[in-house]
Amino acid sequence: MVVSWQDFENIGLRVGTIIRAEDFPKAMKPAYKLWIDMGELGLKQSSAQLTALYDKEELVGKQVICVTNFPPKQVADFISEVLTTGFVLPNGSVVLAQPEKKVPNGSKLA
Repeated sequence: MVVSWQDFENIGLRVGTIIRAEDFPKAMKPAYKLWIDMGELGLKQSSAQLTALYDKEELVGKQVICVTNFPPKQVADFISEVLTTGFVLPNGSVVLAQPEKKVPNGSKLA
C-alpha cells in the first residue's frame, strides 16, 4: 500500500526516554508497563511486549521511538497512551526502534 507524504507527516513519531518499567502480569501476552518521558508532551504510559529480549531494569534510560497520536488503548487495567515501536523478529520477539545517538525527548522523526 502506498501512502502519501501527508499521510506520513500525520503520524506522530517522537522519541522519549523510558524512566520506569514494571512487569505487567495482567496483560494477555507477556509485556511490561513503561513510563516514557516524551519531553514537551509530558510523561506517557505504554504497554510493550518486550519481555523476550529485554529485562525491565535494562530498559530504564533507553530512548525509544513512539507513535504519539493514536488514541489511548486500555490493556487490562492499564491505559497505554503511546505505541512503543520495534521490529518483530520471525520468532515473535521485538527489538526496540531507537535513535542511534541521544536526542532531546519529544524530538520528531522526520
